[in-house]
Amino acid sequence: MSRLIGVGVGPGDPELVTVKGVRALQEADVVVVPVMDTLERGRAEATVLHYVGAEKVMRVVFALNERTDRARREATWDAAGERVAALLRAHDVVSFATIGDPNVYSTFTYLAQTIGELVPGTAVQTVPGITAMQDLAARSGAVLTEGTEPLTLVPVTAGAAVLKGALEGPGTVVAYKFGRLAAEVATALRETGRTEGAVWGSALGLPEESIRPAAELAEGPLPYLSTLIAPAPRDGGRGGKL
Repeated sequence: MSRLIGVGVGPGDPELVTVKGVRALQEADVVVVPVMDTLERGRAEATVLHYVGAEKVMRVVFALNERTDRARREATWDAAGERVAALLRAHDVVSFATIGDPNVYSTFTYLAQTIGELVPGTAVQTVPGITAMQDLAARSGAVLTEGTEPLTLVPVTAGAAVLKGALEGPGTVVAYKFGRLAAEVATALRETGRTEGAVWGSALGLPEESIRPAAELAEGPLPYLSTLIAPAPRDGGRGGKL
């Protein structure tokens, strides 16, 4: 029985791939990496190449940023599924490298569903990865949660109104994929009184890394994979939320 393993390779810093993740990459017969174009090296591939040879890596095109043309998106997903299915028919173990974690807003979820239909009986497994919010918290000193505080993760591709609703709550809010809507995010923070203490970051662990206070959010678009942390309001001193 063939195995398909979704491996989280973290937000970009190759040192943040887990030991188990490295082993899953190195022991696989083929390592699939998602790209938007076959000529482009994506972040997942760049991380994987620190641990396996290029001859073992297979680029598969996904419409990773397609949100308006559903037919095109579905067609690329189907084609990608067929390519991975062919690999699984020829090999015992195929790993799929995804930035962050394979169970958090990952293309792997859709691929696994497709493989279940195309290659019944394939064992699907995942290896968790460090997420961008964890990495940004570590690099910026932002505390994600204390005591009884809730944590809400919002993809801003769902709309700025969804983010504003979360910011009106009592807990920490993390926003993903907000680069193109930086101005709207800045407005939501200001209108909810959550700008102070909030931080955003992009290209974490890479040479072009940028980590800034949310008060300095640019009016223009930022990198698509930007991350925001708006910590919960805290005024009760140490252990105030216990």
